[in-house]
Amino acid sequence: MKDPAAQGVPADAMARLAELRPGEPGGLFTSDLSVNEFLLVREAGFRPLGLVLGSSIYHVGIQVGRWGKNMELDQLSSALYHARDLAMTRMEAEADELGADGIVGVRLRVEFREFGSDMAEFIAIGTAVKAEDQSITWRNNKDQPFTSDLSGQDFWTLIQAGYAPLGMVMGTCVYHVAHRRITSVLRNAGQNVEIPEFTQALYDARELAMARMQAEGRQLEAEGIVGVELRRLHHSWGDHTMEFFAIGTAVRPLRDDHTIAKPQLVLGLDR
Repeated sequence: MKDPAAQGVPADAMARLAELRPGEPGGLFTSDLSVNEFLLVREAGFRPLGLVLGSSIYHVGIQVGRWGKNMELDQLSSALYHARDLAMTRMEAEADELGADGIVGVRLRVEFREFGSDMAEFIAIGTAVKAEDQSITWRNNKDQPFTSDLSGQDFWTLIQAGYAPLGMVMGTCVYHVAHRRITSVLRNAGQNVEIPEFTQALYDARELAMARMQAEGRQLEAEGIVGVELRRLHHSWGDHTMEFFAIGTAVRPLRDDHTIAKPQLVLGLDR
């Protein structure tokens, strides 16, 4: 277990976690799960320990792209990835402090603050849980609590199907889409026509984000990634620069010889 303070978890957070006393008589847990999600997570065999979070306020630097060229702004891509990773790591450190096997219902968001348009807070928040069945290793191959952004219902279904979450995996790409020359704009005025440079730019940016997410899944030795979302975020850079962000939950079967049972179809008979 890593030292949470060394990873930037503040003393106030450590004090809050100490008051949760998971598993002790009179112990208290906190959770942002809905009532239905809480009951389904309990039915899946996991006990909530407490709400855990990580935060990083990050200055996103400036990188200028060439006006007429499609290109990734790699410094910005790196900045946004690192900021999210800091928030996720601190959330995982809080879960570690509670002795959790995983974190469910994770939400990862970005909020730009009034400190300036180039400063944003990256926040990760979820509910740390402990498995009732300790005969199964629920932590991932990095010896970290698993993380999952699946809903309580989807998490229950995943466990019932014989799969375990390994971790949230993500990929990001900040891309500058070239401005069109005035001659091109005038030539296509009034016509139905594809703009190939725009198509290729957005295609390339999405592919980079997806490929990076898949690379993280391979690092966790996952069988696959479920619940994938591919978001386009503009932040404060203007119409021609945007972030493509891919995120999902990497999963593995609980047993090497696992097969999913086929559902039984029950037909009603007319009387």
